[in-house]
Amino acid sequence: MTRQLDLLLVNAPSKVGVYGVLSQFAAVEPPVWAGLIARYCLNRGYSVEILDAEAEGLTTSQTAARINDAKPRLAAVCVYGHQPSASTQCLPGAEETAKLVDGRIPTLCLGTHPSALPERTLREGPWTYVCQGEGPRTIGTILSGREWDPGIVPGLWLKNGKHPWRAGSNIEKLDQEIPNQAWELLDMKRYRPHHWHRWMGDPNGGYATIQTSLNCVFACNFCCISAPFGDRKMRFWSPANVAAQIANLVNRYSITNIKIADEMFCLNQKHVWQICTHLIDMKLGDRLNIWCYGRIDTLKDNQLLERMRQAGFKDIGIGIESASKFVRDGVGKGKFGNEQIIEAINRVRAAGIYPGCNYIFGLPDDDLKSMQETLDLACEINGEYSNFYCAQAYPGSPLHKIAQEKHWALPEDPGGPGWIGYSQHSYESLPLPTETLSSAEVLKFRDDAWMMFHQRPSYLDRLKRNFGQQAVDDMTEILKHGKPKRKLLGD
Repeated sequence: MTRQLDLLLVNAPSKVGVYGVLSQFAAVEPPVWAGLIARYCLNRGYSVEILDAEAEGLTTSQTAARINDAKPRLAAVCVYGHQPSASTQCLPGAEETAKLVDGRIPTLCLGTHPSALPERTLREGPWTYVCQGEGPRTIGTILSGREWDPGIVPGLWLKNGKHPWRAGSNIEKLDQEIPNQAWELLDMKRYRPHHWHRWMGDPNGGYATIQTSLNCVFACNFCCISAPFGDRKMRFWSPANVAAQIANLVNRYSITNIKIADEMFCLNQKHVWQICTHLIDMKLGDRLNIWCYGRIDTLKDNQLLERMRQAGFKDIGIGIESASKFVRDGVGKGKFGNEQIIEAINRVRAAGIYPGCNYIFGLPDDDLKSMQETLDLACEINGEYSNFYCAQAYPGSPLHKIAQEKHWALPEDPGGPGWIGYSQHSYESLPLPTETLSSAEVLKFRDDAWMMFHQRPSYLDRLKRNFGQQAVDDMTEILKHGKPKRKLLGD
């Protein structure tokens, strides 16, 4: 007799709704948290499978049909995007999928958004359970087969149940309890990096994402990264473990394009240095094309940057956000000025690493003048790739509470577009207004700025000089699509 599958971890389809026509240029990224939870449960003897509907190109109905055919004891849907703040926009696809699942199959929703709003996620959604927290211990308890009281399960929410947040629900010994992702449960040939990531390495080198740490010690008002963790304590996989994971990706799966998903990778410099030393000693640096995140105030050590380049780091995504110190101070974004921003960019480039620059328009203290200053700074830096975002009050962020207190229109409000409105690129995108600007004015400025920046001859010349004609052709193809269609702008 065939044993019933214990756990099916699901990455539900959302990319088309989130990115629209630009979805063809977005990365197809392995589901990190599904892989980590799978490893935790496999190590405890449970049978586990992962259904990555995004990678397989499934619709919500096809995904639900696959869940129904698998008949797992528990179907856990992981609501995560390409970055922690991108969770909310993925919820509609997850809910649409879960509504079509056979009611005899228990479903659990986990991720940044359900951790931020567990009661509402459970009340409004089709879920049997909602997990507030990381998930492994919550899921492990459900699968244990023992009689358990819902009031003592870490992070578990269920209708008419008890819902305490319990200290100790987070995993402390990462190397021992979640040593790596269960990549063997995925078809790793299905994944691909962002178009700009391919410019820096082997386009045929596959793609994978790993975590070397969890959480963030900073408290930027617009960020919701700490929602699943309940505190701001950072935890780390050991440098030797991280290097072994990367070596496994290279040697077993021929993957050389790798993203470090940590929001604060460059913060613990000793940790980074040791990871790089292991990779260099393994003679992997020349084969790797790694990108990671960094803050301006964590990119001060020239020797560390040079070490990172030797180890295969070719791009650092840098949160610049605004050219206005007044605007940055208003959201708790670092104590640095534009001079320090330029110096950090120059240090990164001097080490042979490309800066990927991130900017936000429409932060609460922004006006047209400050947003133009941010655009001018972006043009001066002329980053090899630049992301322009609109400010969003993501659930789980301090800014979400501020927006509610100020009665600013939020996507989930009556008459709003719903959770998909938190997507930066969707037709329904609804960013925050500022003290002086409407949501529509912010959105229009962002879309116009993105087109202007990437059409400039000085930017296209930089692409050709650094990456060759293919990069110019890629960007030209993206620009052909023009500005995204926006409901808010009457499109």
